[in-house]
Amino acid sequence: MTEISATTQIAASPQAVWAVLADLASYPQWNPLFREASGQLSAGNKITLKSIHPVNGRTMTVKASVLAAEPGTELRWRSSLPGIITGEHSFTLTPAEGGGTCLVQTETYSGLLGRFSAKTTSRFEASFQSLNQALKERAENPAGNTGLNI
Repeated sequence: MTEISATTQIAASPQAVWAVLADLASYPQWNPLFREASGQLSAGNKITLKSIHPVNGRTMTVKASVLAAEPGTELRWRSSLPGIITGEHSFTLTPAEGGGTCLVQTETYSGLLGRFSAKTTSRFEASFQSLNQALKERAENPAGNTGLNI
């Protein structure tokens, strides 16, 4: 099993961060990892994500099951190739001391291919940090984001 995580402080409320995160249709405008997303964010629903693989740069489409979609608090989904690899991805939003939001993005991989080399893990961490930074910029400057910020 491998767990990859990235944490960012955002000078916006958890509700403002959630508004950006939950607007799947706007992902092509700002999201460097999940280039497209569609579906309904509520537990039990499926969403479709097109992402750029952090290691090989290829575009991949994943259908994920939404496990939690709690506005201002948590977004979590799971995708898998049964018996091969399962990934559980989450964004946790908590109020930060002094205002703002602490964003923690995590993915836990398990299964036959659920262990990664240090180099691969590092690339995934960099992609998570890039997504967190883009989310931070979009949430902190909602009116100033008209184009892709990657």
